Amino acid sequence: MQRVMVIDESAEHTELLAEALHETGYEIAETLSKPEQLVEHVERLMPDVILVDMVSPDRKVLEEIKRMHSRVPRPVVMFAGKGDSETIGEAVSAGVHAYVVDGFDVRRLRPILDVATARFRETQALLDELAKTRSTLQERKVIERAKGLLMEKKGMGENEAHQALRKLAMDQGKNWLR
Repeated sequence: MQRVMVIDESAEHTELLAEALHETGYEIAETLSKPEQLVEHVERLMPDVILVDMVSPDRKVLEEIKRMHSRVPRPVVMFAGKGDSETIGEAVSAGVHAYVVDGFDVRRLRPILDVATARFRETQALLDELAKTRSTLQERKVIERAKGLLMEKKGMGENEAHQALRKLAMDQGKNWLR
């Protein structure tokens, strides 16, 4: 059963949300009325999804979501009363994976959470791939610099410098990029 952390400024609406989440097979990890210390709550409880329900998401909420994503990324669904392009853009930039305007419906809750979770996984996979690619590029730059130094200082040809570095890496039990 997936665990959801709910941030809702309306205690009355929180009860409706909690009931709807239970009906659709989710467990409430915690409910917050304000986003303060969101990161700490998420680190402590490790919910599967964050659901934010606000009439108009303010900068404080978006900053907390962004801070959370930098430390403990989680899929975020936002139900809001305000749906102008600027607000939606800011929410997406902060890390919201599904932004729903005036559309809370129990029958749509599970698909919305599923879409947000799928988008989150896709985004995380792309970020992981980007980090690996950057790391590989950095390693290749170091190898190219080392080859250049061997060619300059030792008078080696490119292939000879490449083989010398490869042998050195193997002798030291280090990974060698091709």
